[in-house]
Amino acid sequence: MVVVSAKRVFPVNPRFHRKVISDRKDSYVIGLTSRENIQKGLLEWFKKNKRDLPWRKTKDPYAIWVSEIMLQQTQVTTVIPYYENFLQSFPTLRHLAKANLSKVLKVWEGLGYYSRARNLHRASQIVSNHFHGKIPDTLEDLLSLPGIGRSTAGAILSFAFHKEAPILDGNAKRVFSRLFAVSGNPGQRKTEGLLWKISESLIPKGFSNPFNQALMDLGSMLCTAKEPQCPHCPLNYFCKGRASGKPERYPPKGLKRTIPHVESVSAVIKKNGQVLLNRRPPAGLLGGLWEFPNWRIEGKGRLRLRLRLRNTIKKEMGLNVKVDELIGVLHQTFSHFKLTLHVYYCVAMGKNKKGRWVAVGNLHLLPMSRIHRRIANALSGGR
Repeated sequence: MVVVSAKRVFPVNPRFHRKVISDRKDSYVIGLTSRENIQKGLLEWFKKNKRDLPWRKTKDPYAIWVSEIMLQQTQVTTVIPYYENFLQSFPTLRHLAKANLSKVLKVWEGLGYYSRARNLHRASQIVSNHFHGKIPDTLEDLLSLPGIGRSTAGAILSFAFHKEAPILDGNAKRVFSRLFAVSGNPGQRKTEGLLWKISESLIPKGFSNPFNQALMDLGSMLCTAKEPQCPHCPLNYFCKGRASGKPERYPPKGLKRTIPHVESVSAVIKKNGQVLLNRRPPAGLLGGLWEFPNWRIEGKGRLRLRLRLRNTIKKEMGLNVKVDELIGVLHQTFSHFKLTLHVYYCVAMGKNKKGRWVAVGNLHLLPMSRIHRRIANALSGGR
């Protein structure tokens, strides 16, 4: 049971205490004065230190929505150029809804987590068809759209519509966990529920927009996962994590997962200035992206790899090939596995039953994952 007592955290007059969150077993009490001090301290710090970000210069709900989707699991510095390019390519929700998914994925290429792009595209069509082209401004309607969870919905509501909606992204989880020394794992339902209650209780009426932005900036700039800058934090006086002497132990780190290593073999099959490509299924990992034919190496498959590759291409694609030299061995780390890809030149000797022939000069037009883009660039001279 996680119990946070304001009497030990905040030196306030008991007559100002009031219960703002409670349930049957866990209780959470913030002194009214202390809550106001937290709100005031964070908002004043934000006025002087807020980051200059492009999505903070617009009131367009569509542009704000795009930024929040891109910022899921991705750092701000990485997102900025993609955000600007995406809005140039699809300046309005109508442009995005009418666009071909392949073009959307191409503009997204390199940002990763491609399900975000597919969900964003699908959600834009739903908004266009069922919400008269207007981004919903209620929690229930936003949550009905693919790719939008509670925290993203809260960000859209507070940033685009100035509604008093809480957020709980990774930065907010870390700030609240340290501020109140919440010892539970934020990934567990019980702890996450408590953090949501904390977030809800601290939203200042009429100022949810800057307050939530400030939470994000504080977590990104000062209350970082490693080496938090406590002396410069506007909330250090109230922070129980800092008082413990080890704020970085909040939130507790989960068990480190062992990331499996996958080895695969890929074929660059050439014929008359063209190469043969496959398109991945629309759903799942890298859904909708184009790639050079490849297969996972199972068991002792590394032995006589050329022969196995030739036989696999015949079986899977109905094509006879001559396997030439090894182009190279490439590596890429995904969120849940590491990939080693052995890439071979192959020459087609007949007609194929599967795949699509693409001119080498047109490879840059198709969306690809990072590792297959490296192969394509090598073939086309880095175009």
